[in-house]
Amino acid sequence: MGFKESETVELKKSLTALKEGLISISAILNKNGAGELWFGIAPNGKPEGLVVNEKTLRDLSQAIAAHIEPRIYPQITEEKQKGKTCIKIAFSGKERPYFAYGRAYMRVADEDRHLTAKELENLILVRNREALRWDNQPCAASITDLSEKKIKAFVKIAGLRWDNTANVLEKLGLIKDGQLLNAAMLFFARKPSLQLRCAVFAATDTATIIDRHDFTGDILELIEEAQKYILKNIHIGMKLEGLYRVDVPEISVAAMREAIINAFCHRNYHDPDYVQIAIFKNRVEIRNPGTLYGGLTIDKIRKGNVSQRRNPLIAELLRRIQMVETWGRGMRLILAEEPTVQFSEVAQLFITVFNRPSYSSPDKTMDKAAGKTIDKTIDKTIDKDLSITEKAIIKLIATNPSITQKEMAKHLKLTEIGIRYNTGKLKSKGILQRTGGKKAGRWEIVRQTKS
Repeated sequence: MGFKESETVELKKSLTALKEGLISISAILNKNGAGELWFGIAPNGKPEGLVVNEKTLRDLSQAIAAHIEPRIYPQITEEKQKGKTCIKIAFSGKERPYFAYGRAYMRVADEDRHLTAKELENLILVRNREALRWDNQPCAASITDLSEKKIKAFVKIAGLRWDNTANVLEKLGLIKDGQLLNAAMLFFARKPSLQLRCAVFAATDTATIIDRHDFTGDILELIEEAQKYILKNIHIGMKLEGLYRVDVPEISVAAMREAIINAFCHRNYHDPDYVQIAIFKNRVEIRNPGTLYGGLTIDKIRKGNVSQRRNPLIAELLRRIQMVETWGRGMRLILAEEPTVQFSEVAQLFITVFNRPSYSSPDKTMDKAAGKTIDKTIDKTIDKDLSITEKAIIKLIATNPSITQKEMAKHLKLTEIGIRYNTGKLKSKGILQRTGGKKAGRWEIVRQTKS
């Protein structure tokens, strides 16, 4: 084999360079976690050989144990290279930072550099973050507490091969030392405990609650519930694609969904608080426990920067079913779809805020890209023999499906009795129907076949 020094390989001509070799071991461990040190090979890669006996190998092992902390257990072997006797030391470790002779080093290309106090502090913080990660910690549950149906559905979407539950969980990295990890329960629990809290407020503050609902489920179920709740309680415009009506929410579904997924993926699961959806007259807020992680700031988010992930195992599972991307393009998607989106950190919460266009322009269509007015859409969707009042009601409902009869009366300068009379006529004609409860319900324009 050819030899060349690198970030993971160090070459020493003789054992007189033992101290430098041990420093290289610590530096490589701190940078890469594993590597090789060879004695008997010159830095230019030429095997020179050396005299090796059992005492030589034993002295090497003792020197490593005495001068490198935390302790490692390398493989030390006698190897022949081009007829020359050499020593190969293969080593690995996950307990960074490593010290040699009481000092910490970092491998840079093929050189070993002293770590500054700040660099050492950062290395310790990284190690502690890994040790304290919630998603990769063992939980008290067993495989029998998981839903095989959920696991099979996940495997199918991910395009993986099913053999049995234990093997699949092993391949997904959800078992460590024979114990289930927290992330397994988050996705596949037979009786999930994860919760989502949703509320609709009457105005732009929290003084009056119109609707409130708490959901319990696994992470995938709650992502869907959060999206459905928002869509149910914001304004939906419409456009025609061919002969069919297409609903157009006032907030981009792609951006909204990405923000919801981020809330569950990157939240701090050590905090028992909920992911929250708060819907106001002028905005929608998606809140998750845990501020930004790994040195990321709101300014860096807007510049497209990506930092370390708080829950990499959760993120990897979501990536397998194409709900997040490895390259962290989610924030860029949100900013592209909703340029006015706002981010903030308040009381250990990260908050994503989407403005509601209907608040500032309630009488305009929600779909500017369609380039069509609601009037044209109505003419193509329903009978043309409706009264002026009936058409006006349909226009208001198309713009705002959640509008109340009181609000209709105010817009059209009619009495509520008049509005009830006309909406009753539209319902009897099969053009209009009401879904949901009295407070949180919405109107729906039903397509009618023209004769």
